Amino acid sequence: MFKLKHAFVLGAAALALTLGQSVVAQDKSIVVASTTSTQDSGLFGHILPLFKAKTGIDVRVISQGTGQALDTGRRGDADVVFVHAKSQEEKFVADGFGVKRSPVMYNDFVLIGPKGDPAKINGTKDIAAALVKIKNAGAVFISRGDKSGTHSAELNLWKVAGVDIGADKGPWYRDIGQGMGAALNAASASNAYVLADRGTWLSFKNRGDLVISVEGDKRLFNQYGVMLVNPAKHAHVKKDLAQSFIDWLISPQGQKAISDYKINGDQLFFPNASVPGA
Repeated sequence: MFKLKHAFVLGAAALALTLGQSVVAQDKSIVVASTTSTQDSGLFGHILPLFKAKTGIDVRVISQGTGQALDTGRRGDADVVFVHAKSQEEKFVADGFGVKRSPVMYNDFVLIGPKGDPAKINGTKDIAAALVKIKNAGAVFISRGDKSGTHSAELNLWKVAGVDIGADKGPWYRDIGQGMGAALNAASASNAYVLADRGTWLSFKNRGDLVISVEGDKRLFNQYGVMLVNPAKHAHVKKDLAQSFIDWLISPQGQKAISDYKINGDQLFFPNASVPGA
């Protein structure tokens, strides 16, 4: 009887240990709140398998606009935030929601428009002048309107152009409140202008008559940063696993993985983790 009881206890302990190991194995994952551009461009589809092969860590991506991604981090619903709006990122850290902001990579924004070019801006490099012409022509412009990094950049560019978009927008300015892919689809369907990150544009298939209207203005620079959600605010944040992802992103191996991602020979993102002040 004693031996039977002893065997039962040992068996139960072994089962508990096995279940515990299974839970640990299943729990080797993190949640990253990131922009639609990193997802829609295909970048995550390229780099995440490489990261998992290196570390064994699964990454679940919540793809949303930068403002929403930062809110997700503030609520503690993600372990890492990977976005592209530097001033908002710095505030996120200053307010204690993030531990540190690290630069990762950059690309640029491009102004997309129809080949017919009703605003007569195709081929120009002055984004401010182009936006003024769009407004004056009453040409259809699609705005994401979703508090994303791209939306923030667009609103800032209207200010640079001297246009009070809140007061001056009319039927020509269509605020859709959706992501980059949806905005490009809307522009394609209505032969409209739209501001897009180059990465998503290069991976976008449903172009119709759309082309790049304006590119090359230094004001279209688009920097990305990554932050660990502060475990002091949210104790359930998987600090060690999340930091492993951040460390890999900014490591030579992670930076090379980003650099190697191309579509039809075009590089979508340019690593710059080592550049001071990026």
